[in-house]
Amino acid sequence: MKEIREEKKIGEGVGFERIRRITGYLVGTTDRFNNAKRAEEKDRVKHNTKGLDCTC
Repeated sequence: MKEIREEKKIGEGVGFERIRRITGYLVGTTDRFNNAKRAEEKDRVKHNTKGLDCTC
């Protein structure tokens, strides 16, 4: 009899939380930000590494 085995990917089913460094502090969520700080965060330039050639 052939055994059917499901393979799971590493990290599958593990929760992910984004951590940000804002003015020297590590912040998990922005729910405690006032309106001015939320607007500042929204207006920031977002950077990505897509398309960069890294030969590390």
